[in-house]
Amino acid sequence: MALATISLLTQAQQDPQFTMWQFDRLSVNPAIAGIDRMHCITAFHRDQWDGFDRDPKTYLFNYHGMYGTKQNIGLGATFITEVLGQQQNNMLRLAGAYHHALGNNNYISGGMSLGFIASKLGGNWNPIEPVDAAISYNETSSSVFDLNLGGVLYQPNKYYIGLSATHLTGGDLEDLNMSVARHVYVMGGYEYALGSGDLVLRPNALLKTDLNATQFDINADVLWNKMLWGGLAFRPGDAIAPYAGFMYQFASNQTKTSIFNHGIRLGYSYDVTTSEIRNYSAGSHEIFVTYCFGITQIPIKAKHHNPRFL
Repeated sequence: MALATISLLTQAQQDPQFTMWQFDRLSVNPAIAGIDRMHCITAFHRDQWDGFDRDPKTYLFNYHGMYGTKQNIGLGATFITEVLGQQQNNMLRLAGAYHHALGNNNYISGGMSLGFIASKLGGNWNPIEPVDAAISYNETSSSVFDLNLGGVLYQPNKYYIGLSATHLTGGDLEDLNMSVARHVYVMGGYEYALGSGDLVLRPNALLKTDLNATQFDINADVLWNKMLWGGLAFRPGDAIAPYAGFMYQFASNQTKTSIFNHGIRLGYSYDVTTSEIRNYSAGSHEIFVTYCFGITQIPIKAKHHNPRFL
């Protein structure tokens, strides 16, 4: 039983999955850092396949913002914890991106993130068959260096097209007899104003592959009055997920030299399982919250006096 469990985990080594991935993106594409032109802090929690004993749980925390005198340097950080029964994976990445203006409010950015992946198998085993002396039942851990690259073509609040690759260095978690698979991501999204502009249609698509298996995620929602949204996500062969959320822009605080803007976003999704485990799973729950803030400097107007007119 223990051998079968280890074999399954080895074959299923994948990046964490989120239904509302469009509200993150930084975790799989470092070129996203700074794209919102504000400083944003995001937290995700995903409870997958509710109803299973020790069902998978994923926690994500990230930050990204724009820096530099020309506001063209994006910096970010991502931390992810994934609990898969006896296995726990931790990932930490520090990202940097350069944004170049193309004109007409279009930009292209390229980014890189560095970090590590650490994984461990717990020692709380309960084997059905007699204990096998060749198998270690103690807690075991291992870690590897992580490198990720990405690029994005975008127009703020209009569209984005991104290409990225994660875990380029690969690596073996030797003590766990596992390998880290390289992943490739292609993503894109668009915002289209409907009617008078109070309604905005926001479709997104994501293709991800580890060069052995490929998964396609698509979703679309409608944003009303820059405040409430609702939509539907679909992963063929896996789940259909309705999701909803709201955003709120707080009142700006202005001084003589700057304007402070800030706001919050909150979203929830529920995955209706469509795969063969639908008779055993009560679905998956996911929630996220984002807080963004930005400081806009007010240009100082120079005043000149001519003593001839005093």
